[in-house]
Amino acid sequence: MAVKVALVNRKGGVGKSTLAVNLAWEFTDASKRVLVVDLDPQFNASQYLLGVHIYENIVYRANSPTVWSIFEQFTRTPENSVRPSLSPDSIIRYVTGNRFGGRLDLIPAQLELADTLRRPAGKEHLLARFISEVENEYDLILFDCSPTESLFTIAAYLASDHILVPVKPEYLSTIGLNLLVRSIEDFRDEFPDSQLHLAGIVFNATSGYSPEESISKREVRQIASQNSWYVFDNEISYSRSYPKGARESSSISRTSYARYWLMEEFRAVAGEFAMRVGL
Repeated sequence: MAVKVALVNRKGGVGKSTLAVNLAWEFTDASKRVLVVDLDPQFNASQYLLGVHIYENIVYRANSPTVWSIFEQFTRTPENSVRPSLSPDSIIRYVTGNRFGGRLDLIPAQLELADTLRRPAGKEHLLARFISEVENEYDLILFDCSPTESLFTIAAYLASDHILVPVKPEYLSTIGLNLLVRSIEDFRDEFPDSQLHLAGIVFNATSGYSPEESISKREVRQIASQNSWYVFDNEISYSRSYPKGARESSSISRTSYARYWLMEEFRAVAGEFAMRVGL
């Protein structure tokens, strides 16, 4: 059964999608079977993994099923009174694989995912139900969440075993972390039987800028300590190679001219992540 992890932060621009797809590539290279579920209407993870042109051809222009289809599969309209069937093969997209058994798949998102928020009632359990049908085929499932608290946040919590929180060491990210504390508390109040576990906070896009970065890290560690949350020992440095990798649809280890120490740094984060989630 797969380890299921939601990447969440109530602050945007902290690198959730970049971290999600690079973790996916890293564990695929390590011969793991990985599924990425894009839960952001901006669908950055989908374009990152497939590339913009491939995404447009096989998802957008082809009008193919996406994660939106999971949430809307039982929506009735005057034109469609029959509940359509939604098979995993119709929605899960193959991204890459290797001869050692590693495989990376994607459930893409689309802009229309935002329309689901207009009729959210009763849909929060649909993602977990769908994932339960396919999780035995994977070692790791990663949910890339949007920063806005919504139906998709609850759906990701219900489908996940763990939460991973990327944080940029800056003032506004600290504010977003307080909002996340409230989000998790509200979820546990509503779903007291949930076994959702916080795998930890990982500092992302660090630059060594002082004193602001040091102050922000101290504030984050204080919030983490108050809530008994783990903070990763390893960090991910800021580098233009990450947005370059997004353009190339490539992991940091395969991005052209990326520094070797960046690759080693990310592997250390991935190793600590694997230890925290029991992968």
